[in-house]
Amino acid sequence: MAASTTPRPNPAEPPGRSQGSEHRRAQGGGLPDTPGPNPALAPLQALNPPLPLGVAFSGGADSTVLLHAAARLWPGAVHAIHVHHGLQAAADAFTHHCEQTCQSLRVPLHVRRVDARAASGESPEEAARRARYQALADAAREAGLTCVALAQHADDQAETMLLALSRGAGLPGLAAMPPKFERHDTVFLRPLLSVPGPELRRFAREQSIAFVEDPTNADTRYTRNRIRHELLPALERAFPAFRETFPRSARHAAQAQRLLDEVAAGDLAAMGGEPDIASLQGFSPARQGNLLRYWLRTAHSQQPSAAQLDELLAQVADCTTRGHRLRLKVGTGYVLRDGPRLRFGTG
Repeated sequence: MAASTTPRPNPAEPPGRSQGSEHRRAQGGGLPDTPGPNPALAPLQALNPPLPLGVAFSGGADSTVLLHAAARLWPGAVHAIHVHHGLQAAADAFTHHCEQTCQSLRVPLHVRRVDARAASGESPEEAARRARYQALADAAREAGLTCVALAQHADDQAETMLLALSRGAGLPGLAAMPPKFERHDTVFLRPLLSVPGPELRRFAREQSIAFVEDPTNADTRYTRNRIRHELLPALERAFPAFRETFPRSARHAAQAQRLLDEVAAGDLAAMGGEPDIASLQGFSPARQGNLLRYWLRTAHSQQPSAAQLDELLAQVADCTTRGHRLRLKVGTGYVLRDGPRLRFGTG
Protein backbone atom coordinates (compact mmCIF):
# COMPACT_ATOMS: atom_id res chain seq x y z
CA MET A 1 0.00 0.00 0.00
CA ALA A 2 1.29 3.46 -0.80
CA ALA A 3 2.57 5.58 2.04
CA SER A 4 3.35 9.21 2.68
CA THR A 5 5.00 10.90 5.63
CA THR A 6 2.43 13.71 5.65
CA PRO A 7 -1.09 14.15 4.30
CA ARG A 8 -1.32 16.29 1.20
CA PRO A 9 -3.26 19.53 1.85
CA ASN A 10 -5.95 20.49 -0.59
CA PRO A 11 -4.64 22.61 -3.48
CA ALA A 12 -6.84 25.56 -2.62
CA GLU A 13 -4.37 26.66 0.04
CA PRO A 14 -0.65 26.25 0.62
CA PRO A 15 0.44 24.29 3.70
CA GLY A 16 0.15 26.34 6.87
CA ARG A 17 -2.44 28.78 5.66
CA SER A 18 -5.31 26.35 6.19
CA GLN A 19 -4.38 25.88 9.85
CA GLY A 20 -4.21 29.62 10.41
CA SER A 21 -7.50 30.29 8.65
CA GLU A 22 -9.21 27.61 10.72
CA HIS A 23 -7.75 29.16 13.89
CA ARG A 24 -8.90 32.64 12.85
CA ARG A 25 -12.41 31.32 12.24
CA ALA A 26 -12.49 29.87 15.73
CA GLN A 27 -11.35 33.17 17.23
CA GLY A 28 -13.85 35.12 15.17
CA GLY A 29 -16.88 33.13 16.29
CA GLY A 30 -16.54 29.57 15.06
CA LEU A 31 -17.84 28.55 11.66
CA PRO A 32 -17.12 30.75 8.63
CA ASP A 33 -19.88 32.59 6.81
CA THR A 34 -20.13 31.07 3.35
CA PRO A 35 -21.81 32.70 0.36
CA GLY A 36 -22.83 29.34 -1.18
CA PRO A 37 -24.78 26.62 0.64
CA ASN A 38 -22.93 23.59 1.84
CA PRO A 39 -24.24 20.70 -0.36
CA ALA A 40 -24.39 18.48 2.72
CA LEU A 41 -26.73 20.77 4.68
CA ALA A 42 -30.09 19.94 3.10
CA PRO A 43 -29.77 16.13 2.90
CA LEU A 44 -28.37 15.95 6.42
CA GLN A 45 -31.10 18.13 7.87
CA ALA A 46 -33.78 16.13 6.04
CA LEU A 47 -32.76 13.00 7.96
CA ASN A 48 -33.50 14.69 11.28
CA PRO A 49 -31.09 12.38 13.14
CA PRO A 50 -31.22 11.86 16.89
CA LEU A 51 -28.88 14.13 18.81
CA PRO A 52 -26.12 14.15 19.82
CA LEU A 53 -24.87 12.98 16.43
CA GLY A 54 -21.58 11.31 15.59
CA VAL A 55 -19.80 12.01 12.30
CA ALA A 56 -17.21 9.58 10.95
CA PHE A 57 -14.34 11.95 10.19
CA SER A 58 -11.34 10.81 8.15
CA GLY A 59 -10.10 14.33 7.41
CA GLY A 60 -10.80 13.92 3.69
CA ALA A 61 -12.91 16.34 1.67
CA ASP A 62 -16.20 14.43 1.93
CA SER A 63 -16.26 13.88 5.68
CA THR A 64 -14.92 17.38 6.28
CA VAL A 65 -17.79 18.99 4.37
CA LEU A 66 -20.23 16.72 6.21
CA LEU A 67 -18.75 17.66 9.59
CA HIS A 68 -18.95 21.39 8.76
CA ALA A 69 -22.63 20.94 7.85
CA ALA A 70 -23.45 19.02 11.02
CA ALA A 71 -21.62 21.52 13.24
CA ARG A 72 -23.52 24.38 11.60
CA LEU A 73 -26.91 22.68 11.96
CA TRP A 74 -26.50 21.46 15.54
CA PRO A 75 -23.76 23.40 17.34
CA GLY A 76 -22.73 21.71 20.55
CA ALA A 77 -24.53 18.48 19.65
CA VAL A 78 -22.04 16.94 17.21
CA HIS A 79 -19.09 14.62 17.90
CA ALA A 80 -16.43 13.57 15.37
CA ILE A 81 -14.98 10.06 15.36
CA HIS A 82 -11.66 9.41 13.65
CA VAL A 83 -10.38 5.88 13.07
CA HIS A 84 -6.59 5.53 12.94
CA HIS A 85 -6.01 2.38 10.88
CA GLY A 86 -2.25 2.34 11.31
CA LEU A 87 -1.79 1.09 7.74
CA GLN A 88 0.40 3.91 6.41
CA ALA A 89 2.93 6.43 7.69
CA ALA A 90 0.57 9.34 6.99
CA ALA A 91 -2.00 8.07 9.51
CA ASP A 92 -0.56 10.09 12.41
CA ALA A 93 -0.63 13.25 10.31
CA PHE A 94 -4.26 12.57 9.38
CA THR A 95 -5.12 12.37 13.07
CA HIS A 96 -3.28 15.63 13.81
CA HIS A 97 -5.18 17.38 11.03
CA CYS A 98 -8.50 16.09 12.40
CA GLU A 99 -7.62 17.38 15.85
CA GLN A 100 -6.93 20.85 14.46
CA THR A 101 -10.13 20.92 12.42
CA CYS A 102 -12.30 19.80 15.33
CA GLN A 103 -10.68 22.35 17.61
CA SER A 104 -11.54 25.13 15.16
CA LEU A 105 -15.14 23.90 14.86
CA ARG A 106 -15.48 23.34 18.63
CA VAL A 107 -16.44 19.72 18.01
CA PRO A 108 -15.31 16.94 20.39
CA LEU A 109 -13.08 14.41 18.63
CA HIS A 110 -12.83 10.73 19.56
CA VAL A 111 -9.83 8.91 18.07
CA ARG A 112 -9.83 5.11 17.87
CA ARG A 113 -6.71 3.18 16.92
CA VAL A 114 -7.38 -0.20 15.35
CA ASP A 115 -5.49 -3.19 14.04
CA ALA A 116 -6.77 -3.38 10.46
CA ARG A 117 -4.45 -6.13 9.27
CA ALA A 118 -6.26 -8.71 7.17
CA ALA A 119 -6.87 -12.20 8.51
CA SER A 120 -6.15 -15.24 6.37
CA GLY A 121 -8.47 -15.24 3.37
CA GLU A 122 -9.66 -11.68 4.02
CA SER A 123 -8.99 -8.78 1.65
CA PRO A 124 -7.23 -5.67 3.05
CA GLU A 125 -10.26 -3.57 2.14
CA GLU A 126 -12.65 -5.86 3.99
CA ALA A 127 -10.38 -6.00 7.04
CA ALA A 128 -10.18 -2.20 7.19
CA ARG A 129 -13.94 -1.89 6.76
CA ARG A 130 -14.66 -4.41 9.50
CA ALA A 131 -12.28 -2.70 11.92
CA ARG A 132 -13.62 0.74 11.04
CA TYR A 133 -17.28 -0.03 11.74
CA GLN A 134 -16.44 -1.76 15.00
CA ALA A 135 -14.34 1.22 16.08
CA LEU A 136 -17.02 3.75 15.08
CA ALA A 137 -19.67 1.82 17.00
CA ASP A 138 -17.45 1.44 20.08
CA ALA A 139 -16.59 5.15 20.12
CA ALA A 140 -20.22 6.14 19.61
CA ARG A 141 -21.38 3.92 22.46
CA GLU A 142 -18.75 5.29 24.83
CA ALA A 143 -19.72 8.87 23.92
CA GLY A 144 -23.43 8.20 24.41
CA LEU A 145 -24.24 8.47 20.69
CA THR A 146 -26.85 6.25 19.06
CA CYS A 147 -26.28 7.41 15.50
CA VAL A 148 -23.23 8.02 13.27
CA ALA A 149 -23.31 9.83 9.90
CA LEU A 150 -21.07 8.59 7.09
CA ALA A 151 -19.88 10.66 4.13
CA GLN A 152 -20.31 8.23 1.22
CA HIS A 153 -21.76 10.10 -1.75
CA ALA A 154 -23.28 9.47 -5.18
CA ASP A 155 -19.93 8.59 -6.79
CA ASP A 156 -19.23 6.07 -4.03
CA GLN A 157 -22.65 4.54 -4.64
CA ALA A 158 -21.93 4.21 -8.37
CA GLU A 159 -18.54 2.62 -7.62
CA THR A 160 -20.21 0.12 -5.29
CA MET A 161 -22.76 -0.85 -7.94
CA LEU A 162 -20.06 -1.29 -10.59
CA LEU A 163 -18.03 -3.44 -8.22
CA ALA A 164 -21.10 -5.58 -7.59
CA LEU A 165 -21.71 -5.95 -11.33
CA SER A 166 -18.09 -6.92 -11.93
CA ARG A 167 -18.44 -9.71 -9.35
CA GLY A 168 -21.73 -11.05 -10.70
CA ALA A 169 -23.62 -9.99 -7.57
CA GLY A 170 -27.34 -10.49 -7.09
CA LEU A 171 -29.90 -8.03 -5.78
CA PRO A 172 -28.22 -7.42 -2.38
CA GLY A 173 -25.04 -6.35 -4.17
CA LEU A 174 -26.83 -4.27 -6.78
CA ALA A 175 -28.78 -2.53 -4.01
CA ALA A 176 -25.36 -1.09 -3.07
CA MET A 177 -25.19 1.01 0.09
CA PRO A 178 -28.40 1.61 2.08
CA PRO A 179 -29.03 5.13 3.38
CA LYS A 180 -29.61 3.73 6.88
CA PHE A 181 -28.47 0.52 8.55
CA GLU A 182 -27.58 -0.85 11.96
CA ARG A 183 -24.35 -2.55 12.96
CA HIS A 184 -22.91 -3.34 16.39
CA ASP A 185 -26.01 -1.80 18.03
CA THR A 186 -25.34 1.54 16.33
CA VAL A 187 -27.41 3.25 13.63
CA PHE A 188 -25.41 4.48 10.65
CA LEU A 189 -26.72 7.10 8.21
CA ARG A 190 -25.52 8.00 4.72
CA PRO A 191 -27.08 11.39 4.02
CA LEU A 192 -24.96 12.20 0.95
CA LEU A 193 -25.83 9.32 -1.39
CA SER A 194 -27.59 11.76 -3.74
CA VAL A 195 -24.78 14.34 -3.67
CA PRO A 196 -22.06 14.16 -6.37
CA GLY A 197 -18.55 13.78 -4.98
CA PRO A 198 -17.10 16.59 -7.15
CA GLU A 199 -19.70 18.96 -5.70
CA LEU A 200 -18.42 18.31 -2.17
CA ARG A 201 -14.80 18.84 -3.17
CA ARG A 202 -15.64 21.97 -5.14
CA PHE A 203 -17.39 23.46 -2.13
CA ALA A 204 -14.42 22.68 0.11
CA ARG A 205 -11.99 24.35 -2.28
CA GLU A 206 -14.19 27.37 -2.95
CA GLN A 207 -14.54 27.98 0.78
CA SER A 208 -10.85 27.24 1.50
CA ILE A 209 -11.80 24.43 3.86
CA ALA A 210 -8.70 22.39 4.61
CA PHE A 211 -8.76 18.63 4.05
CA VAL A 212 -6.25 15.85 3.52
CA GLU A 213 -5.66 13.59 0.53
CA ASP A 214 -5.11 9.92 1.29
CA PRO A 215 -2.29 8.85 -1.07
CA THR A 216 -3.73 5.34 -1.35
CA ASN A 217 -6.79 6.74 -3.12
CA ALA A 218 -4.64 7.28 -6.22
CA ASP A 219 -3.31 3.72 -6.25
CA THR A 220 -5.01 2.02 -9.20
CA ARG A 221 -3.87 -1.41 -8.06
CA TYR A 222 -7.11 -1.35 -6.08
CA THR A 223 -10.24 -2.08 -8.10
CA ARG A 224 -12.32 0.70 -6.57
CA ASN A 225 -9.63 3.24 -7.42
CA ARG A 226 -9.50 2.02 -11.02
CA ILE A 227 -13.25 2.51 -11.23
CA ARG A 228 -12.96 6.00 -9.73
CA HIS A 229 -10.12 7.26 -11.91
CA GLU A 230 -10.72 5.41 -15.17
CA LEU A 231 -14.33 4.26 -15.44
CA LEU A 232 -16.34 7.06 -13.81
CA PRO A 233 -14.86 9.78 -16.09
CA ALA A 234 -15.82 7.67 -19.12
CA LEU A 235 -19.31 7.15 -17.68
CA GLU A 236 -19.71 10.87 -17.15
CA ARG A 237 -18.87 11.53 -20.79
CA ALA A 238 -21.24 8.84 -22.07
CA PHE A 239 -24.02 9.07 -19.47
CA PRO A 240 -23.85 12.43 -17.64
CA ALA A 241 -26.84 11.55 -15.43
CA PHE A 242 -25.32 8.35 -14.02
CA ARG A 243 -25.12 9.81 -10.50
CA GLU A 244 -28.92 10.04 -10.53
CA THR A 245 -29.81 6.90 -12.50
CA PHE A 246 -27.46 4.47 -10.76
CA PRO A 247 -28.81 5.22 -7.26
CA ARG A 248 -32.32 4.90 -8.67
CA SER A 249 -31.49 1.41 -9.91
CA ALA A 250 -29.97 0.62 -6.51
CA ARG A 251 -33.21 1.64 -4.82
CA HIS A 252 -35.21 -0.58 -7.20
CA ALA A 253 -32.89 -3.52 -6.39
CA ALA A 254 -33.23 -2.87 -2.65
CA GLN A 255 -37.01 -2.76 -2.95
CA ALA A 256 -37.05 -6.07 -4.86
CA GLN A 257 -34.76 -7.64 -2.25
CA ARG A 258 -37.05 -6.52 0.57
CA LEU A 259 -39.95 -8.24 -1.20
CA LEU A 260 -37.93 -11.45 -1.60
CA ASP A 261 -37.02 -11.30 2.09
CA GLU A 262 -40.69 -10.99 3.01
CA VAL A 263 -41.49 -14.09 0.94
CA ALA A 264 -38.60 -16.01 2.49
CA ALA A 265 -39.56 -14.96 6.03
CA GLY A 266 -43.10 -16.21 5.47
CA ASP A 267 -41.89 -19.50 3.99
CA LEU A 268 -39.45 -20.07 6.84
CA ALA A 269 -42.04 -19.23 9.49
CA ALA A 270 -44.42 -21.76 7.94
CA MET A 271 -41.69 -24.40 8.40
CA GLY A 272 -41.23 -23.57 12.08
CA GLY A 273 -38.12 -21.41 11.68
CA GLU A 274 -35.78 -24.00 10.15
CA PRO A 275 -35.78 -25.35 6.58
CA ASP A 276 -37.93 -28.45 6.23
CA ILE A 277 -36.59 -30.65 3.43
CA ALA A 278 -39.93 -32.00 2.21
CA SER A 279 -41.46 -28.51 2.15
CA LEU A 280 -38.43 -27.16 0.30
CA GLN A 281 -38.74 -29.85 -2.34
CA GLY A 282 -42.26 -28.61 -3.05
CA PHE A 283 -40.90 -25.17 -4.00
CA SER A 284 -39.38 -24.06 -7.27
CA PRO A 285 -35.56 -23.96 -7.27
CA ALA A 286 -35.66 -20.14 -7.23
CA ARG A 287 -37.90 -20.10 -4.16
CA GLN A 288 -35.76 -22.72 -2.44
CA GLY A 289 -32.64 -20.67 -3.06
CA ASN A 290 -34.33 -17.51 -1.80
CA LEU A 291 -35.31 -19.19 1.46
CA LEU A 292 -31.91 -20.80 2.03
CA ARG A 293 -30.04 -17.54 1.37
CA TYR A 294 -32.35 -15.72 3.77
CA TRP A 295 -32.02 -18.40 6.47
CA LEU A 296 -28.23 -18.50 6.26
CA ARG A 297 -27.92 -14.71 6.24
CA THR A 298 -30.40 -13.81 8.98
CA ALA A 299 -30.02 -16.78 11.33
CA HIS A 300 -26.32 -17.55 10.91
CA SER A 301 -24.66 -14.47 9.30
CA GLN A 302 -23.44 -16.55 6.34
CA GLN A 303 -23.35 -15.62 2.66
CA PRO A 304 -23.16 -18.72 0.44
CA SER A 305 -21.41 -18.36 -2.89
CA ALA A 306 -23.34 -19.11 -6.06
CA ALA A 307 -21.51 -22.43 -6.37
CA GLN A 308 -22.27 -23.37 -2.75
CA LEU A 309 -25.94 -22.53 -3.14
CA ASP A 310 -26.22 -24.54 -6.37
CA GLU A 311 -24.64 -27.55 -4.65
CA LEU A 312 -26.93 -27.15 -1.64
CA LEU A 313 -30.00 -27.11 -3.91
CA ALA A 314 -28.76 -30.25 -5.66
CA GLN A 315 -28.23 -31.98 -2.32
CA VAL A 316 -31.73 -31.02 -1.16
CA ALA A 317 -33.17 -32.50 -4.35
CA ASP A 318 -31.31 -35.76 -3.67
CA CYS A 319 -32.73 -36.11 -0.15
CA THR A 320 -35.34 -38.67 -1.17
CA THR A 321 -34.53 -41.32 1.47
CA ARG A 322 -34.06 -41.15 5.23
CA GLY A 323 -30.50 -42.38 4.95
CA HIS A 324 -29.29 -39.68 2.58
CA ARG A 325 -26.66 -37.62 4.39
CA LEU A 326 -25.98 -33.96 3.72
CA ARG A 327 -22.98 -32.01 4.96
CA LEU A 328 -21.93 -29.03 2.85
CA LYS A 329 -19.35 -26.34 3.66
CA VAL A 330 -20.91 -22.86 3.60
CA GLY A 331 -19.04 -19.82 4.87
CA THR A 332 -17.53 -20.55 8.28
CA GLY A 333 -19.53 -23.71 8.91
CA TYR A 334 -21.61 -26.51 7.43
CA VAL A 335 -25.21 -27.09 6.38
CA LEU A 336 -26.23 -30.46 7.78
CA ARG A 337 -29.23 -32.75 7.46
CA ASP A 338 -30.85 -33.45 10.81
CA GLY A 339 -33.73 -35.80 10.15
CA PRO A 340 -36.40 -33.93 8.18
CA ARG A 341 -34.68 -30.53 8.55
CA LEU A 342 -31.56 -28.62 7.64
CA ARG A 343 -29.36 -27.15 10.35
CA PHE A 344 -26.21 -25.05 10.37
CA GLY A 345 -23.22 -25.95 12.50
CA THR A 346 -19.59 -24.99 12.86
CA GLY A 347 -18.24 -28.43 13.65
